[in-house]
Amino acid sequence: MTPSLILASQSPFRRMLMENAGLAFEARPAQIDERAVEAAIAASHISPVDIAGELALAKARDVSGRAAGAYVIGSDQTLSLDGRVFHKPRNMAEARGHLEALSGRTHALNCGIALVRDGETLWRHVSIARLTMRPLSRPFIERHLERVGERVLASVGAYQLEGEGVQLFEAIDGDYFTILGLPLLPLLQQLRKFGVIDA
Repeated sequence: MTPSLILASQSPFRRMLMENAGLAFEARPAQIDERAVEAAIAASHISPVDIAGELALAKARDVSGRAAGAYVIGSDQTLSLDGRVFHKPRNMAEARGHLEALSGRTHALNCGIALVRDGETLWRHVSIARLTMRPLSRPFIERHLERVGERVLASVGAYQLEGEGVQLFEAIDGDYFTILGLPLLPLLQQLRKFGVIDA
């Protein structure tokens, strides 16, 4: 019998990626306060890359505690620029501020992923993509936000690369799946290794 697989996330993008890959899984969002977890580990002065990994692990462990025998995938993403960690904007004013800060700069999307079973960490990994945003004028930012609306509030960078957000960029160095929030190729490799999917 194939062991059960759980995605510890409510992200529609992560669910879509796993469904498109043909994985049989259940989605159960973790019940953690991400900002509280981040605040606790920030005292250790760890990098935005490590924060993404720790948040992914915290999500997987939380769900694993209520799912005996299941393989649980946790994933989280941070956006960093010059040591600053960006979070999902709470409103359109914050989204505008994100785009103004990222305009003409190269930022990193750090995507952490962890695989946990019965509380034991089987594997963890962080993939990094680097995205260079073209210089954006304030009038363009206003027009862009007006067109795409509150969808931008679902992303740490206030953009969706799979939609109109692609128009904001001049260069992308990294894996598409990492940018969408789930490093799928290394995950599939680990699921095959543990016999969760057909090798």
